[in-house]
Amino acid sequence: MNNRFVRTRLTGVSAAVAVTLGSGSALGAAFQLNENSASGLGTAYAGGAAVAEDASTLWSNVAGISRIRENQVVGAIHLIRPSIKFTNENSTAATLPSAQPLGSENGDAGGLNVVPNLYLAAPLGPQWSVGLGLNSPFGLVTEYSDDWMGRFQAIKSSIKTINVNPAVAWKPTPRVGVGFGANYQRIDAEFTNTVPPAGSGGLNSTAAIEGSDDAWGWNLGVLWEVDNNVRVGAHYRSSIDYHITGTVRFSNAALAAANGDVTSDVKLPAILNLSYFAKLDDRWDLLFDAQWTQWSTIENLTFVRTSGVVLGSTPENFKDTWKVALGAHYRYNSAWTLRGGIAYDQSPVSDAYRTPRLPDSDRTWFAFGGQYRIDSNLTFDFGAAYVMAKKATIDITVSPGGSAVYGRLNGHYDANTVIASGQFNYSF
Repeated sequence: MNNRFVRTRLTGVSAAVAVTLGSGSALGAAFQLNENSASGLGTAYAGGAAVAEDASTLWSNVAGISRIRENQVVGAIHLIRPSIKFTNENSTAATLPSAQPLGSENGDAGGLNVVPNLYLAAPLGPQWSVGLGLNSPFGLVTEYSDDWMGRFQAIKSSIKTINVNPAVAWKPTPRVGVGFGANYQRIDAEFTNTVPPAGSGGLNSTAAIEGSDDAWGWNLGVLWEVDNNVRVGAHYRSSIDYHITGTVRFSNAALAAANGDVTSDVKLPAILNLSYFAKLDDRWDLLFDAQWTQWSTIENLTFVRTSGVVLGSTPENFKDTWKVALGAHYRYNSAWTLRGGIAYDQSPVSDAYRTPRLPDSDRTWFAFGGQYRIDSNLTFDFGAAYVMAKKATIDITVSPGGSAVYGRLNGHYDANTVIASGQFNYSF
């Protein structure tokens, strides 16, 4: 086999796939999953660090569990259906070693995703509380058809995380709570695309990279009850450093010599929330939230062999982002509370660096929901949201040899996401 060809093909595949570790579908900015409670979804997560109405506050502000005065278990399920549709404009087919068919526009790269959450909170006395949270703060599943025109850049992209967050909160005064948590987080990832057949027996090959790692982070929050009607909260989640280890594999036996171990270092972003909650009267609450995400931690994404040879390095140049949300609660009666909210969510991706694994753009949230009190110990929260993304243009040739190797993917994406969530809260 031509060793130069193997190095070139593998470098190209790695460069294409390296993009993915910073990518995601249209759920939150980039591949962030905001869906960490159904009670928060109804207001587009406005006031998240200040509401502190159930044990799910452990994610949005760990200090909030200081307000939970009974043992509480909260379980939520989120159904998330992104629609990610590509429209071709001036794409060109791969031409090495011979002309390849351009391929189809694919249709919709999104699919139904199910995301669960579980939270526990328990007071230890008038000043101390403990809690535990299990959720998925980052995630992605997108998959194109095998014959689509961007198959040499991306077919399947899957990122799954699980976060385990033990926490403690303390009330030094009746109106101030502080909290701290440790976070054990695991990531599993899989990325595939097609490699042209040059030197590989005349057949295309599927290239697949799979990898995983676990790492630790921390979160810190403060909640100030200004008076009986107004609360202000701030919450910080640290960045998390991953050293992902895995393998690259080619489906064509002629490329077996290129199979091997790979690694990639990725630093997931820190998150800061500043929130406001005000009880206006017996019926209405007003909520506001500003969330800053330090996406600039992802500048370049690089895959290397364990020998230290660089397989591919892709510039990302992510920028830090803000998500701002405004929401309201309306207490209809003693059993029913209704919720609504809107949000604007910036994307860290600029037009010049958009990829088919991350067709990401700024988005607007429209959300509604509510709570039904079943009895004195059990409540049910529900929420739904429609997330509308701006038109996202794309013009990319992810390969060391330019369009002659992988072709040119040129067009635009139209994307939106529908979310439906349910949550039970049980106090005892």
